[in-house]
Amino acid sequence: MSKIDSQLKIETLVLHGGQESDPTTGSRAVPIYQTTSYQFKDTDHAASLFGLREFGNIYTRLMNPTTDVFEKRIALLEGGVGALAVASGQSAITIALLNIAQAGDEIVSMDNL
Repeated sequence: MSKIDSQLKIETLVLHGGQESDPTTGSRAVPIYQTTSYQFKDTDHAASLFGLREFGNIYTRLMNPTTDVFEKRIALLEGGVGALAVASGQSAITIALLNIAQAGDEIVSMDNL
C-alpha cells in the first residue's frame, strides 16, 4: 500500500484504490478491457512474457488490466499484500483448498458438494 493509499478513507479506496489516473486523458474511471488475448511485438517478446522475464499481458485469464485494478483494490481494502480474482466461486474454493494442502495430502469430499 502506498503512502497516499494509506491516507485515503475507505469510501475513496472503494472507488479509486489500486488505480492511477490515465496520464493521457486524466480519466479516473477504470477502463474495461473486453478482450481474451493480446498481441505480441514478436516471438522474442512473447517468449519473455511467457517465461516471466517481462511483465505484461498474455491472456485475459492470466492477466487483464481491469482485473489487475480490481485485485489491487481488494488487497487495499482488506489490508493484504495481494489478491487474486477468479472466474467462479468453485475456482475460489479450489484455489483456497489447494493453497493449504501440501504434497502428499489427500482431499476427501462428498459427491454432493
